[in-house]
Amino acid sequence: MKQEIQNNFSLKNYNTFGIEAKAKQFVAVQSVDELKTILEQNKLEQKFILGGGSNMLLTKDIEALVIHIDLKGKKIISENEDFVWVECKAGENWHEFVLWTIDQDFGGLENMSLIPGNVGTTPVQNIGAYGTEIKDTFVSCEALSLEEQETKTFTKEECHFGYRESIFKNEAKDRYIITSVVFILTKRNHKINTSYGDITNELAKNNISTPSLKEVSNAVIAIRKSKLPDPKELGNSGSFFKNPILLKSDFAKIHQQFPEMKYYDISETEVKVPAGWLIEQAGFKGKRFGNAGVHENQALVIVNYGNATGQEVLDVSKNIQETILNKFGIQIEAEVNII
Repeated sequence: MKQEIQNNFSLKNYNTFGIEAKAKQFVAVQSVDELKTILEQNKLEQKFILGGGSNMLLTKDIEALVIHIDLKGKKIISENEDFVWVECKAGENWHEFVLWTIDQDFGGLENMSLIPGNVGTTPVQNIGAYGTEIKDTFVSCEALSLEEQETKTFTKEECHFGYRESIFKNEAKDRYIITSVVFILTKRNHKINTSYGDITNELAKNNISTPSLKEVSNAVIAIRKSKLPDPKELGNSGSFFKNPILLKSDFAKIHQQFPEMKYYDISETEVKVPAGWLIEQAGFKGKRFGNAGVHENQALVIVNYGNATGQEVLDVSKNIQETILNKFGIQIEAEVNII
């Protein structure tokens, strides 16, 4: 079946910021074969690969063929008494997949409940929340090369995972389309991680001392809902900025000037500073600039109040970056991909 390519297609419903931008051409693919056919038939066209649209800011129309990865399906590919290996297609909604694993009593993803986006883009960012990251349960992913249309399996080691980093953001950027991901999850003796204070407090509020996977997930969902706006109601892409990582030697000088600055040791030589704290101290929390602004409950989140353009959102982010650099001498980077 030949996929229908649509021209001058609105992407407003395909990005969680709800930004109005047009794709020169647009097609959704439901299988790897369809994807190969589209790539083969449009060799000379510039291509833009679109997943759940949750980690990008569109600042202009996309003068390319936008291929929306809509591959669905999940299955158990192997298991033993302790572990299960689950393969999930790239187009599955991440949160719905997490809930499915919890329903099966498979442990490992519960702390990453309610993160927006699709499964296929999770390794690109090495997404994480509340003390866990994709790399903790990731086994491998299948990816299709844009040039040769050949399938390659990337192991965990080959993905070069770092903090919100992977090979797909660096040397393999724009060269591969992830089509499925394999995770290893626990079937028993789950490693419940409630080390983050927010989770501990939320569980204590509900008098839960030995939480199940579902109870940890529910706690994370409650915390995220209290802090983060629903993209369906207020356009956003979750955390806009990465938490800056500084050398301890550099941080010591800054900390002398700002002794109240929060930080976390992440190695013998480095600390992580919460970007949300910096943004709040700089006076941006809850501040509105026309159609865009900073969310009132979470300073890391930039929101679209209805009709913001991508450029307006970008201007707010640049204003924040410049102010923080001037005030604290710290450079904060966007976590969101600026298109």
